[in-house]
Amino acid sequence: MVDVSAKAVTERTALAGGTISMAGETLRAVREGSAGKGDVLGTARLAGIMAAKRTAELIPLCHPLNFDTCTIDFEMCQEPCRIEARCRVKLSARTGAEMEALTGVSVALLTIYDMCKAMDRGMLIGNIRLLEKSGGRSGHFVRNEAGGGGHDG
Repeated sequence: MVDVSAKAVTERTALAGGTISMAGETLRAVREGSAGKGDVLGTARLAGIMAAKRTAELIPLCHPLNFDTCTIDFEMCQEPCRIEARCRVKLSARTGAEMEALTGVSVALLTIYDMCKAMDRGMLIGNIRLLEKSGGRSGHFVRNEAGGGGHDG
């Protein structure tokens, strides 16, 4: 692990996003709460938060961190049929937040896949990315969604 003991404790936030594309019938079942395994988005939200909290156990050399907050939100899009997931992590520490947000959004999307795979094995998870990060020595980063890059502000 990298020695972060000389770094100052700062407030850090990270926002990550990703999508899962699916058939219209699958999206309708998620929206209406009629998927066979139950509340898809509620379960995915809980799974994503739990995963974000355990990032240091899943990814070698990540520092274990205590969060101030972790949220996962979803937006359902009809055209094309997909769900956008976003995970925001906020903490005060010497390092962190990006990997935790990326882990949270990834597991939330995997949970949606697991809960809906009996209806639609053709779902596609993708576009997992860091959208924004603030705090720490590297400053503020905001992804430029139009161009794919990002900038420090």
